[in-house]
Amino acid sequence: MLTGKKILVAEDNVLNQKIANLILHKKGAIVVAALNGKEAVELLQQSNYDLLLMDLHMPEMDGFEAAAFIRTTLKSSIPIVGVTASHWEDDFEACTKIGMNTCISKPFYPDNLCDLIFKLIEENKTEDR
Repeated sequence: MLTGKKILVAEDNVLNQKIANLILHKKGAIVVAALNGKEAVELLQQSNYDLLLMDLHMPEMDGFEAAAFIRTTLKSSIPIVGVTASHWEDDFEACTKIGMNTCISKPFYPDNLCDLIFKLIEENKTEDR
């Protein structure tokens, strides 16, 4: 399903990074991890990725700041999925307002996450044509 897709996971919690890595690797994805938004931005400037899975609340540069930088300064259309432990509608609204494609809350079902990632990557391919 995600074979060969390169996914950047920005997550400050190493256990959550490992879980995301395991889920995505099982579906064939290539996963690169960043510990915060600043590191994710630097990695995006160095290489191409098919999707960014980004925790919203991280040290140094949070997911909101990173997404705003990616959309406004880098002018990148990479699909961005915000990830939050919060169930607040404010986070979901803020994600799309800042330019993320969507936001999901932890914990999530692995198959649902992979289906969402596949859908967003495919949609982005169509838009780039």
